[in-house]
Amino acid sequence: MSRLPSVVVLMLLCAGATAAAPGLPVESRVPGGIALLDLGPDDSAPGEVVYNEHRAPVIRSDGRWVAVIGIPLSVTPGTERAILLGGDGSGTRRELPFVVDAKQYQEQRLTIKNRRQVEPNEQDLERIAAERVRIDRALGHYTANREPSFRMVAPVAGRRSSSFGLRRFFNDQPRNPHSGMDIAAASGTTIRSPAPGRVVETGDFFFNGNSVFVDHGRGVVSMYCHLSRIDVGVGDELEQGTPLGLVGATGRVTGPHLHWGVAINRALVDPALLLAE
Repeated sequence: MSRLPSVVVLMLLCAGATAAAPGLPVESRVPGGIALLDLGPDDSAPGEVVYNEHRAPVIRSDGRWVAVIGIPLSVTPGTERAILLGGDGSGTRRELPFVVDAKQYQEQRLTIKNRRQVEPNEQDLERIAAERVRIDRALGHYTANREPSFRMVAPVAGRRSSSFGLRRFFNDQPRNPHSGMDIAAASGTTIRSPAPGRVVETGDFFFNGNSVFVDHGRGVVSMYCHLSRIDVGVGDELEQGTPLGLVGATGRVTGPHLHWGVAINRALVDPALLLAE
């Protein structure tokens, strides 16, 4: 990819246009998208950026500091504000406003044969609540000394659906919007880490089945669900391309596939915005 002049990058950032500047993901200021906020030249420490009570990645790009903000699917279109906390120890705070545009996601209606996956019993609900704590902790990881890669490769070969953000109905009952990318692949297909990172959680979850969570640094965490087999453990250091496990159909599914999710400052965003190709 050719490098863009600094002035061009700044114009794109300020205009809120979709762009893949050096070292950055594609910008899309919509619910489930990403906002890139310019923090100024990189000749001094920029401080920390917090959005929705979670610390966001701040990286150098083409001589500038840029905050990479993950926008939750639940955000109402309009003006949002991140907070820049001064890096000089003075305790200064500065608002970083940005506008989130509306996006209409389509519907998806699926038939689930296992009714407990749609209407969990009391014991299931207790398990789901405990697992939600583990998932939230994993997706909320922030490792300051690990710089993330925002240009990832697909974790498995296969047809990528445009399923992110779909308003889902299971057996005609409304559920939360789909917060990842589904990649169709045969059971047993190897899943590989799309970028360097460290495994922070694994397990068999009620809805997600066998799952792996990888911390890529500075608030960027990826998740891989419905695996038939997990080949890594918590604490494992990964290179790009390290095998994570195999495609399967565990958890709430209608067939074998990989559910790939990416969180930035705890907000699950469209993984397509980080694909390098």
